[in-house]
Amino acid sequence: MKLTPLNIYIGYVSWNGGGKNRPVLIIRHDNKSADVLNITTKFDGKSEFIRSKYFKINDWQEAGLLRQSYVETIETVSLQISSIDTDNLIGRLTENDEQRLIEFLSGFEQ
Repeated sequence: MKLTPLNIYIGYVSWNGGGKNRPVLIIRHDNKSADVLNITTKFDGKSEFIRSKYFKINDWQEAGLLRQSYVETIETVSLQISSIDTDNLIGRLTENDEQRLIEFLSGFEQ
């Protein structure tokens, strides 16, 4: 298995009977499933509360993303490994964005 935490892959994320393939940030995994955070480009139309939970990826191009993107930190999603395209690594957060994400998430633990 090629999954590594903080790497970005395409995963099939389902909700309310639907779903779509989207970039996901790997948080942790075992042989059967992975906990991921969704990555989105949609930010401006969100409420102030939702935007406060979105982490801006500054180095989105270096991470292999096509547009300015955000990590949705509101909830961790559990995906079966089979729903992640593990053969197609999109990219990885830069060290700068990794550190910023850790600091961003630690602000919620108070």
